Amino acid sequence: MKIIAIGRNYAEHAHELNNPIPLSPIIFMKPDTAVLKDNKPFYHPEFSTEIHHEIELVLKIAKEGKHIPPQFASNYFDEISIGIDFTARDMQQKCKENAWPWELAKSFDHSAPVGRFIAKTSFPDLHHINFNLDINGHTKQRGDTQNLLFSFENIISFVSKHITLKKGDLIFTGTPQGVGKVNIGDHLEGYLANEKLLDFYIR
Repeated sequence: MKIIAIGRNYAEHAHELNNPIPLSPIIFMKPDTAVLKDNKPFYHPEFSTEIHHEIELVLKIAKEGKHIPPQFASNYFDEISIGIDFTARDMQQKCKENAWPWELAKSFDHSAPVGRFIAKTSFPDLHHINFNLDINGHTKQRGDTQNLLFSFENIISFVSKHITLKKGDLIFTGTPQGVGKVNIGDHLEGYLANEKLLDFYIR
């Protein structure tokens, strides 16, 4: 299983970090050791003083595919959840300044908490799904798939031209605006279409 993540897929998030709007999907990857399941606590790593939350919708790939046309891409995922792309923003900035890859800032252990998956058939419109992240009872991020720069179908098609997708792979589809620092003791709750799927603490 591999994790493929899409960067800057909401315009307002790109703007808040002073990044240009991409013309094609920006892809990075996380190892399977990044996954954090069952609402276990996230232990703040010592190597960063600025771990940021990035709430995202997550697709679970249902079957192997390569060079998938956009019109058939919806056949290649069957479940959706929400996850958090934890990012060591201070390390990411250093990587950007030195033109280094992002792995140290994005791919560390347990940097990808993921909630319980729900069948995509549960959603009447995949292009209009709302989701949000609350921290200590206050909403910090709120998104809707209607604002994606690159749709689920376009993401799957684009990725599959370069990387073979296999059953069980996860695709993090991008975060909306409102990213920010988490602190030890914070309580994070993530909602997909008003159903709570994430509920854990920063330790």
